[in-house]
Amino acid sequence: MLAGGAVTTAQQPVRRAAEPQDPITAILRAFETHSLVALGEGSHGNEQGHALRLRLIRDPRFAATVNDIVVEFGSARHQDVIDRFTRGDEVADETLRQVWRNTTVANAGWDRPIYEEFFRAVRAVNASVPPARRVRVLLGDPPIDWDKVLTTQDVVTSAARRDRFAANLIGQEVLAKRRRALIIYGDMHFQRRDVMANFQELPGGDLLLSILEREAHTRMFSVWTNTSVDLSVLDGGAATWPVPALIPLRGSALGAADFTFYYPFKVPRFRLKPGIRQMTSPSDTMLIPPEEWRSFRMQDQFDALLHLGPPSTMTTSQVSPTVCADRVYLDQRLQRMAVGGIGQGEIDRLKTYCKTLAPN
Repeated sequence: MLAGGAVTTAQQPVRRAAEPQDPITAILRAFETHSLVALGEGSHGNEQGHALRLRLIRDPRFAATVNDIVVEFGSARHQDVIDRFTRGDEVADETLRQVWRNTTVANAGWDRPIYEEFFRAVRAVNASVPPARRVRVLLGDPPIDWDKVLTTQDVVTSAARRDRFAANLIGQEVLAKRRRALIIYGDMHFQRRDVMANFQELPGGDLLLSILEREAHTRMFSVWTNTSVDLSVLDGGAATWPVPALIPLRGSALGAADFTFYYPFKVPRFRLKPGIRQMTSPSDTMLIPPEEWRSFRMQDQFDALLHLGPPSTMTTSQVSPTVCADRVYLDQRLQRMAVGGIGQGEIDRLKTYCKTLAPN
């Protein structure tokens, strides 16, 4: 040991080189030892991640391995609609659209065409396999009745249930029935320790993966989908990796890095106020000063990383032109965004985008 507590180079742990794997095979192989595989979406609307997910569910091995797909981009209020649609029943387009249009998410994110395309791809897969092997889609967003939403707090209250609702749904419909499920959500729902809780337990503020692993006594295989950071900073061989590729994190330089390398946004961090045992509202918490912020290794946060190529090559699906052309629905979406507390800047961007699509 050197003066000041520094560790000599000889004492530094040896990091193995990254081992890129075929992502389809690696994800399906994870089901051999896990009932639940969590696949992060990357940035919402990312087209490269969407293409990989389509390849995955269309692989003949998928329907032979997986029973359910749990998605963030659908309201459980319309579970009967998606059940009928994915098993091949006739469902009117307007009825189907309610699945992703009526979630607790107030913005227009799910109006991107890739989400409808995903549901239609599952329907097509199910049409090609025997009924016993049809994949069920479970809509993970808690039901909300927008006709009864009057204030921003109404939306906040419903949205606060999202992770708990999805965890209960998976427990009842997947684990209790001894089924296997692919779970597709924004990556941050799959944190084992929440960065906003300073990587410590925050009773009442748990995320989807941590709830399931603690309460259902199951270990999920979790995949972070990288769409934002340059991995060559950590591993010089990243430029030669195949695209796409799945990289196991344990023992690698990618795994040893702090989680905030992958999520570099300066979000505030919170702890419970003295005397509070469980968070029931944001007012139960207090800010943690930056000098007390902890670090947390990526390999303790996620099991693997999905590499889709350099960030400069990522593309994002845009809101469907049919949304902009439907003035009644567009006005409804804009009103929901305003009530839901979406910033005026995002509201204005949607208006501007739709104006660019309007005929001259």
